[in-house]
Amino acid sequence: MRFFCNALVFGFALISGARAASSAPADAIPFEYSEGLLWVQIEIPQSARPLNFLFDTGAEVSVIHAATVAALGLSGGNKIKVQGVQTTTTGHWPVQLTATAGDVKLPAKYLSLDLSRLAHSCSRPLDGLLGADCIQGKVVEIDFQSHLIRFREKLAPATTDIDLPLKSSGKCFCVPVRVNHEKTQWVRVDTGCATALQWVTADASVGTKSSKPAIGLTGLAIPQTQTTVSLGGKQFDQVPTGIHRRALFAGESGLLGNGLLNHFKTVTIDAKAKRLVLSPM
Repeated sequence: MRFFCNALVFGFALISGARAASSAPADAIPFEYSEGLLWVQIEIPQSARPLNFLFDTGAEVSVIHAATVAALGLSGGNKIKVQGVQTTTTGHWPVQLTATAGDVKLPAKYLSLDLSRLAHSCSRPLDGLLGADCIQGKVVEIDFQSHLIRFREKLAPATTDIDLPLKSSGKCFCVPVRVNHEKTQWVRVDTGCATALQWVTADASVGTKSSKPAIGLTGLAIPQTQTTVSLGGKQFDQVPTGIHRRALFAGESGLLGNGLLNHFKTVTIDAKAKRLVLSPM
């Protein structure tokens, strides 16, 4: 068994200043938006304290830090290979958990993985990632204003919304974007990416590399440029963009991260109807 995991925090895009999560209704998970990432707290019977997880739609499955597994005396599961961004590592599958966030029941199986490199870049303890298995077959709305991840029964887009097709890539999801007015390319919707865009291209000119290497399952220094990015009818100019000469994941042209997603009031991943709906501020 092989899993693909994109656990990346790009040091050049860290956003200072956390915003406190609000109390959540029964169908929602509160989050803090800090360091360009979505932090959620989950509860399991084995831990007296809430565990700190990132909501990461770029990871195929949910992950628990191997150090947390050891500290709580959990069973690590069978050894497997895990493919990250230009790297392969070893994890254990599955770690069985009864986990909740607020009143929302979370997946029961987790990949145990060493997240030390990612954890060291964060300002608080990191225990794991809530991955794309949380959104499979669901309608999930990320509200950047109220700091809630809501689970909807169905979606009724407004006329002012941007409505994009969504296609599966493994267990994750991709949407079409246009970069520098070139042909449409498919990129992964990745809330585990703190930057605006990571783009796979052989043509773009680049400036200097980021001042800090990418942190996560790999240690890459990412060449930088600025691009024009179109999402449906919405155009963004001078977007800080990481450049990659080869695919991060097969069949994909990069990552669409929180640096662009947070320009919208809500971002709704409708895995039922295969659409991504972006609601303007």
